[in-house]
Amino acid sequence: MKIIVCIKQVPAKDSTLRIAEDGAWIRDADISFEINEPDAYALEVALRLKEAHGGEVVALSAGPTRVQTVLREALAKGADRAILLEDDAFARLDAYNGAKLLAKGIAGESYDLLLTGLQSDDLGYSQTGVILAQLAGLPHSTIIMDVQPQENGRLRVKRELEAGWFQWMEMPMPAVLSIQSGLAKLRYATLMGIKKAKSKEIKRVSKAELGWTDAEYSPTQIVRRVYVPQKSKQTQFMEGTPKEASAKLVEKLRFEARVI
Repeated sequence: MKIIVCIKQVPAKDSTLRIAEDGAWIRDADISFEINEPDAYALEVALRLKEAHGGEVVALSAGPTRVQTVLREALAKGADRAILLEDDAFARLDAYNGAKLLAKGIAGESYDLLLTGLQSDDLGYSQTGVILAQLAGLPHSTIIMDVQPQENGRLRVKRELEAGWFQWMEMPMPAVLSIQSGLAKLRYATLMGIKKAKSKEIKRVSKAELGWTDAEYSPTQIVRRVYVPQKSKQTQFMEGTPKEASAKLVEKLRFEARVI
């Protein structure tokens, strides 16, 4: 079984965010990065399927050169090789164009499963996996809690629904699955795994090799300006007797704050 796992590099949760000079986004130079947590669960599912059924796990990501760090982490955990679609502009693509890019990146690959995390920690659209499946012409299912390959070349998957309900369903392979966070305990990279990762392949594919031209794509305008909210405090003292002060407070709560 060959599995491709899409992995996104996102700002670390404990990073101090500073706005870029043009106000368009945050300053990358001031923050650290990590694997998108939902994608880490997709990788865990892929590695467990490989351990149970054999095969190959390929980690796929896009962005600037720094993205190699999350691919090395995936290799250290047990992925066999990695593909980096490398260009600085790829870090700011929207869900649709990001899916188009990933589809181009795997055009020459054959696979049984294509896994994504349910959503990204930075943008949270939950759309990339669905769009990627449509572009690849493959069946797709979301919010997956369990994956069970069948002997007849099909899959049995468990989907999380609303109000605590779950659904088991069968689907053919190859397929695209969006994996839910928290379905298993994430593994740590072992010292031996980290050593082996140094000799594993990361195939770097440039924008030109992908045939990617910026003029062909019209990305969604995510933000116009990022800014820090202005802090303002105002203290008012209610003068008079306790009865008069209480009446003034009730009036302000009713007509100014509108909370009663």
